[in-house]
Amino acid sequence: MFEKFTEKAINVVSTSQEIANGFGSKQVCPEHILLALLREAKGISLKIFKSYDITYEKLERNIIKDHKILNGTNGSETLSFSNESKEILKKSLDLANKSGNPTILYEHLFLSVISDKKSTNVKALENLGFDMYKSKNLLEKLVQKKTKKMYHPEIDDNKDIDNPNANPVDTIFDNEETAKLFSKAAVKLSASNYEIMGTEQIIASILEDKDSQLSQILSQNGITEEKFNEKLEKISSRQSEYEDRQIIFTPNAFRAMNLALQTAKELGSSVVLPEHIVLGLLKTKRGVAYDIFKELKVIDDDLAHSIIKPIEKQMPETLTILRLAKEEARRLGRNIVGTEMFLLGIIGEATGVGAKVLNELEINIKDARKTVENLIGFGDEYFETEIIFTKRAKRVLETAWELAKKDNKTKIESSHMLAALTTEPDSLAMKALEQLGVDAVEIKEGIKKYNRPD
Repeated sequence: MFEKFTEKAINVVSTSQEIANGFGSKQVCPEHILLALLREAKGISLKIFKSYDITYEKLERNIIKDHKILNGTNGSETLSFSNESKEILKKSLDLANKSGNPTILYEHLFLSVISDKKSTNVKALENLGFDMYKSKNLLEKLVQKKTKKMYHPEIDDNKDIDNPNANPVDTIFDNEETAKLFSKAAVKLSASNYEIMGTEQIIASILEDKDSQLSQILSQNGITEEKFNEKLEKISSRQSEYEDRQIIFTPNAFRAMNLALQTAKELGSSVVLPEHIVLGLLKTKRGVAYDIFKELKVIDDDLAHSIIKPIEKQMPETLTILRLAKEEARRLGRNIVGTEMFLLGIIGEATGVGAKVLNELEINIKDARKTVENLIGFGDEYFETEIIFTKRAKRVLETAWELAKKDNKTKIESSHMLAALTTEPDSLAMKALEQLGVDAVEIKEGIKKYNRPD
């Protein structure tokens, strides 16, 4: 049987023998396997234990209290498995077969152990606040047809080449509020000894408007106009603004503008606002303004969260879609969001025109998830790292932005995201929709129906 175990599952079996031997037990019992599962836990499994604040020491104390067999005098190096433990291993194989897996995963062992009512494991876990039903449900989702396919078909799509020289200025000036901000910054620049605008003129202009919500958020994080200008007067060099070239902006301000533009899209806005510029600056982690932020003891994540929180409260459709897309990626053990995750996000958002169009075409989240899983499979692990977009997904977001601007919308809506997917006929999203019996023409007609004036 052990030849069907993955390396992670084998590690659990081996560790359970070591634990049993350490207790001087005559056999490996189910309780030893549970302790081994905790010791070898990683990714989502580790998160499950941590969510209930279950440590190895706490679990060990609870098991010892109710199970005397753990204290024996055997001490042999290789231990056999008790009949109860053999049943757990057999049940793990049955679970693997039912979930369509050719191998026994760590999660199958975990499920088998917490389903065993003969041992004291369930009681010990419940004593520590473990939610058996919720954990079983999560583990069952993880093992369902968990086919390992680490390669994402869209990740090497290089049709879209990032252009570091692309100028975001024209797009940013489309918004009246931001255009006014740069007018103020230009006045400050002319009053200085510099000819090229840097991040310090931009931030100083934002702080000048004391009544704005953004200015108040910055003030709450220790960045007031007075403190900023006081620090600015002491700066004698703009070296941190320059790297290798001089343009209308300093290179770092130019970089911040590009990041602001990308941030606006990811937050569901079709216009670049001062909030996006500050977030873009925080992402650069360099420049005069950022140096002043550090001197004022500003914590990047706290400030970013303070700025994003009011935006999230407005519940922009695209922000919800992107958040759901990232959750779907994590559910499949990936740190990559492709167009197929956008599709799942549109369906999951549920209230927008995009979801309504798909619903009328009889596309539901259950069938869509199953189709996507068959297209890309599951990854090996839960990713804590930052989720990245494929180049094709970035193109879809860019197209959605352009469609929103064309419709004179200040927000990118789900209909723009869905329409943008149809512009990528070879994308995984469109392949999934094709398998679900829907084509681009039907989607476009559905969107037109909702956009027709009454």
